[in-house]
Amino acid sequence: MHATPAARLAAVSATLVVLAACTDESTPTPDPTPPAPTATASPACPPSGVTLTAGQVEAASGLRAMRVEMANCGSQPYTANGYPALQVLDADRKPLDVTVVRGTAQISTITGFDGPPRQVTLAPGALAAAVVVWRNTVTDANVSATTGTYLEMAPAAGQPAQVLSPEGGIDLGTTGTIATSPWVAPT
Repeated sequence: MHATPAARLAAVSATLVVLAACTDESTPTPDPTPPAPTATASPACPPSGVTLTAGQVEAASGLRAMRVEMANCGSQPYTANGYPALQVLDADRKPLDVTVVRGTAQISTITGFDGPPRQVTLAPGALAAAVVVWRNTVTDANVSATTGTYLEMAPAAGQPAQVLSPEGGIDLGTTGTIATSPWVAPT
C-alpha cells in the first residue's frame, strides 16, 4: 500500500518537528566523548619507606587479634629486626595508660608469630606482618574498661609512627594490656 502525498508530507513534517526538538539550543548538548576517569592516587610513601596497614580485628571469646602489614613502598631494601612499637590512643588521639607486651604468649599463642624476633629484610614492594592481640575481659567491676580508638605504631622503637584505625576500636576491658608479635616475613 502506497502513502498519499499528503500522508508523506505529514510524516516528513512530524520528523522535522522531532529533529528540531532534539537540536533545541536551549538544551546543552553533551560532549561527544566523556572525559576518561582519573585514577585514585594511592597514599604517598612516607620518608621511612614503609607503610603500615591494619587488617580486620578477629574476635572470639574475648580474644582479639589484628594482623598489621608493613609494606616497603620505598626504592631501597628495608630491614626490620624485632617488635613494632605500639601506643593505644583515645578518640582525641591522646595516649591511654596501657601495658604493651613484647610477644603474644601472655595473651594467646598465635601460630607462626610466637617465635623470637628475627631480622626481616624487605625488598621494594615486599611485605612483613605482625599480630597485635588483646583480651576484652572485665575482671574488676571497680575499674573502668579501657577502649582505644587508634593504634599508633612504628616499625620499631625510635622510628616514625603511623596511626591506624582498627575497626571497632581496641576494647581492652579491664586488662589494660596489649601484646605484639615480632615482624615476620611471609613464607
